[in-house]
Amino acid sequence: MRIRNWLIVVLVLFNLSAVAQHNQSTTDTTLYTPLIPVNRQSLLNNVDVLANMRVGFRNEFFDGTYKDSRFVNEQFRLEIKGKVSDKLYFRFRDRYTRNPETQSIDNLSRSTDLAFVRFDPNEQWKIYVGKLCADWGGYEFDANPIDIYEYSDIIEYADNFLTGAGVGYLPNKSNEFTFQILNSRTKTFRELYDTIPGITEAKFPFAAVLSWRGNFWEGKFQTIWSYSIFKDATHQYMNYFAFGNQLQLKRFRLQYDFKLSLENLDRKMLVTSWIPGHEAAQGVEYMSHWVSADLQISRIVHLAFTGMVDFAYWNGNPDPSPDKTKKLRTAWGYIPGVEVYPLKNVNLKVFGNMVGRVYRYSKYAQTALGQADYDTYRFTVGIVTPLLIL
Repeated sequence: MRIRNWLIVVLVLFNLSAVAQHNQSTTDTTLYTPLIPVNRQSLLNNVDVLANMRVGFRNEFFDGTYKDSRFVNEQFRLEIKGKVSDKLYFRFRDRYTRNPETQSIDNLSRSTDLAFVRFDPNEQWKIYVGKLCADWGGYEFDANPIDIYEYSDIIEYADNFLTGAGVGYLPNKSNEFTFQILNSRTKTFRELYDTIPGITEAKFPFAAVLSWRGNFWEGKFQTIWSYSIFKDATHQYMNYFAFGNQLQLKRFRLQYDFKLSLENLDRKMLVTSWIPGHEAAQGVEYMSHWVSADLQISRIVHLAFTGMVDFAYWNGNPDPSPDKTKKLRTAWGYIPGVEVYPLKNVNLKVFGNMVGRVYRYSKYAQTALGQADYDTYRFTVGIVTPLLIL
């Protein structure tokens, strides 16, 4: 009897399964509600999804000695931006080539570049709230990161994306002014500096950024200038100036940035990293000159060159030695390259370039701080695209 009962159960289950499969194959799937309702699918017309990518095959050298070769995902930033209504916009961008560590101040992953909404009351005003790109000025920082093969020291070692609010004002078609109030950092004072005798952490460590974008002579000459003040601790500030200038002719573009960062406490942590024991340096100054040129040989082929020189000073060095110098390091950078745009309707370029860096330390930095001169360079072939997926 037991065997007979089990056979009956198996046959019943088999028949139910067959009926279910038959029903599944003949059911009209259009009766199900889609994940995105039909009445909302038109909203996708106002949404862009981009995969900002740079992938290359690198060949790296140190002091003239070949190190290695490898394929590298140099940049991958997924971006979603769009319009919710005629006056409300949003933008989100996350970087997959950065450690996604949640930051203690703004409670967001460090990999998240942008996560904000923008409200436009009218054509002249814009209001931003969320994690923003600090509007620092300069064309190096204003460019899409996938187009910058190597950053200058000031940009490379800075907190560029901060949470806060901003307002933009466009009095006419030739000028735009922006003012932002942001957190001055993403980590706490203790996480960055540990403790510094005689210095008290600020209750509201803020950054105030004022920028101006100018457009002259029908776009042939443009500017992105800014001034920023950061408060890191009580009576401890960073003053940052950036002056970006661009000349745009028919087939030639020239950009030049001057950047100066005056820091009561070392925010870039470069000078600090050279001090034995890595005690936070005070009275630090960073200066940068950056230039970029692009010559369009044809619709397809461009010749490109980027050059930079960065200076690091320790004006507050407490060392009583008469041999000390304020300037500790000069860092040169040069990037000659060729860029090819094979597709007419898709923003994709194939590039080949050399990224060279030359680091020269002062005699004092070598003898007292143990630093040594060195050179690096790499040859890379790869692709760059802000691939528009949607």
